[in-house]
Amino acid sequence: MTINKDTIIGDILKVAPQAAPIFMGIGMHCLGCPASQGETVEKACAVHGVDVNELLAQVNKLIGK
Repeated sequence: MTINKDTIIGDILKVAPQAAPIFMGIGMHCLGCPASQGETVEKACAVHGVDVNELLAQVNKLIGK
């Protein structure tokens, strides 16, 4: 799976649950909430004031892409 800014967070967590701490580290503490599960990476980064490219680099490095 290639993770990009349009990837839904819930989809990432289904294939790579080990990415949860990265999202929690930017303030997404409610990863089980339907709203969080349905957000794109880009939207989550915008809401939490995080650079989307930096977060994508972390997630893709973690899952080996």
